[in-house]
Amino acid sequence: MTPAAPSPAKAAEETRISLDVKDADIVDVVRLLAEIGNFQVVFDPGVSCKLTLKLNQVPWPSVLNVGLKVCGLGQDSEGGIVRVAPVARLTAEHAAERRLEEEKALSGPLKTTTYRLSYARAQELAPLVKKFLSPRGEVYFDQRTNTLIIRDVE
Repeated sequence: MTPAAPSPAKAAEETRISLDVKDADIVDVVRLLAEIGNFQVVFDPGVSCKLTLKLNQVPWPSVLNVGLKVCGLGQDSEGGIVRVAPVARLTAEHAAERRLEEEKALSGPLKTTTYRLSYARAQELAPLVKKFLSPRGEVYFDQRTNTLIIRDVE
């Protein structure tokens, strides 16, 4: 019985390299790692940093991560392409994407639901329910019928 071959991702991480460079440009080092790791890379304009490395038999992903971290850079992978940019820019873009997703979720149509209560007072529960709604959500109560009326995004 023969052992199973390692997966391509596992094999890529097991690829170890030795690297000894002085004052090498980070762009050149990452391009070398892209050849070794068989990935495509794009650099944001203005990315530059001089790097000195002396490494012996280190997995190439570790070399990439340490090199980028030393230069204050980060990576973002989308569609099989690795983008290298300053960490501040990547963080700002991720925050903007998160805000956009939240705004999309909150901009949906409002849905009204009523709950007729039997063992609790709607007037007392309304402030508690309000805490769990989105910023657009509202809670009303009808004291005569002991009903909660909740209006919130779907």
